[in-house]
Amino acid sequence: MERDAAAGERRTEPGRTRRRGAALEEAILDAAARELTESGFAGMTMDKVAARAGTNKNALYRRWPHRLALGTAAYKRLATTAPVPDTGTLRGDALELLRQANRHWSSPLGAVLRELLAAAGGTAEFLAGLQDQSGEAAAAPWLTVLGRAVARGEAVPEALHPRVATVAVVLLRNEFVVRGVPSAPDEVLVEIVDEVYLPLVRGRGAGPAGA
Repeated sequence: MERDAAAGERRTEPGRTRRRGAALEEAILDAAARELTESGFAGMTMDKVAARAGTNKNALYRRWPHRLALGTAAYKRLATTAPVPDTGTLRGDALELLRQANRHWSSPLGAVLRELLAAAGGTAEFLAGLQDQSGEAAAAPWLTVLGRAVARGEAVPEALHPRVATVAVVLLRNEFVVRGVPSAPDEVLVEIVDEVYLPLVRGRGAGPAGA
């Protein structure tokens, strides 16, 4: 009798498969991504995600300590990587990279990212959670186009540094995060490239004026 009772406790609802481990985590992330797409971060609740995933909130909290952590993981699931441009010039490549970033930040998914940033308040924990978007992976396309530019003689080798390479996109991000603009005009992107980025990467490593 005790064995039959235990078996009954393990029995799931008809037509549903009990999931554990990676399968359950995938189901939760998929549910959270759908909630983000449909309702944004403001409308994504742990209750809604649990119901959509066919599980309970405890399963969510065991994996993600709070809603922001789950929202960040779901955002990373939705984010895609755009191809690295190759226009033949550093200016053309830099402008296209900025235009790709501008399109993303202006999109519904970009709006979700802005919601996440606002909810996090710029905390280190959140930035670490978005490492793929704000760390080495974010610098990779910029280092690629800058490396090609160095080979063509358009930039100095000393410019091949992640902080230098990503200056342009950081300035663009500030337009959204600090100024709160819904989309940056193309003339702003041109100004960032022509007035800040190109002079920086062409002259980095040069001595003081008159040296």
